[in-house]
Amino acid sequence: MIDFYSFGKIIIDGKIYNSDLIITPTSIISPWWRKEGHYLTKEDLKKILTDKIDYLIIGTGYSGMMRVSENLKEFLKKQFIPFLIGPTGEAIEKFNEALKEKEVKKVFGAFHLTC
Repeated sequence: MIDFYSFGKIIIDGKIYNSDLIITPTSIISPWWRKEGHYLTKEDLKKILTDKIDYLIIGTGYSGMMRVSENLKEFLKKQFIPFLIGPTGEAIEKFNEALKEKEVKKVFGAFHLTC
């Protein structure tokens, strides 16, 4: 569960992170960098896209400034990976809700913490 989020800061299980990150069911990848800072592509998620993902939640920043490529969206649709894209605060709420649902086993999150 994500305990807290504010611009540039996220707390997960009591640990503070100040860099963008990816959360998997078994690990936290931090810092997480994208090739183009405010543009997310399939390549930027290659570390997790080979995993079994039941739900992928993408936080696009405090103000939602990070864009997500159509190529990535199409890939997720073709792989039947349900996903949600939104400002990080809203995305974190959905991430925590999804963790509580019994039907969703493997929830992944990719969160841009600023902008």
